[in-house]
Amino acid sequence: MKRVLIGLGLTLASVTAFAGKAEREYMKDSVQPAIKEAETKFKAACGCALKIVATDSLKTQDDMAQAKNTANSVTENAEKYCSDDASKKAMCQLKTIEVVKGKETKFEFKGGKGTCTTDGQSYVHWDMITRELDK
Repeated sequence: MKRVLIGLGLTLASVTAFAGKAEREYMKDSVQPAIKEAETKFKAACGCALKIVATDSLKTQDDMAQAKNTANSVTENAEKYCSDDASKKAMCQLKTIEVVKGKETKFEFKGGKGTCTTDGQSYVHWDMITRELDK
């Protein structure tokens, strides 16, 4: 009986550790296009390149959806925000955004890299990013 429970536990752990076909397709068909659009809109609006990375720590579609939501927030707000030289300068400090899974949703910025941490239920929105970069 112990062996069965241990085997079942290991099987469940390995299944949750890797994204399945549905998750890979969601990443390819939904998240990556949203990221590409956000990078394009950011560059056009702010005048500098931004790389957005949905890390491997995002295992479920719920986690991945938060990366998509963050990308959509960039797409929707970059043009309105980067309307003057000071705003463009503030935003161009940001070279890379990594979206990671964590315990609480937050945005941290250091050395050109922004880390968007999602708890899987909420996402880092544009205002959280600009609040940190405008300091």
